[in-house]
Amino acid sequence: MIESVTTVEGLLLALIIRSNFHKEGIVFFTPQDYSQQLGYMNRPKGYVISPHVHKLVERKVTLTQEVLYVKSGKVRVDFYNDNQVYLESRTVETGDVILLAAGGHGFEMLTSSELIEIKQGPYCGEEDKVRFDHIPDNIKS
Repeated sequence: MIESVTTVEGLLLALIIRSNFHKEGIVFFTPQDYSQQLGYMNRPKGYVISPHVHKLVERKVTLTQEVLYVKSGKVRVDFYNDNQVYLESRTVETGDVILLAAGGHGFEMLTSSELIEIKQGPYCGEEDKVRFDHIPDNIKS
């Protein structure tokens, strides 16, 4: 199953690919212009992807997009708009993948959790993000 998290205005904040997603072949979930491409492959035994190298192509990345794979555990993801206003929360758990495409986000580990994070580099340290206060549980939906 695929879930989209969007603002009222229709801006895509995140895509969640649940662990039970299954499809034959290959599918990409992201538009071609996203700086982070997220796809899924399901190929039969013996299927061959031709060896290849990637060409040096200069790209301009202006927005960091992240992908998180939940290796184990259960995590609440809180979504915010660009003005740091809380919008909603979703829970991801073992085997789920989430692409954080726009807006703000925060996390709370609901159980002990292992996450694998993939994002563009190079990392710019604290210049890369603006931090703000965590929203208390009692005002989350």
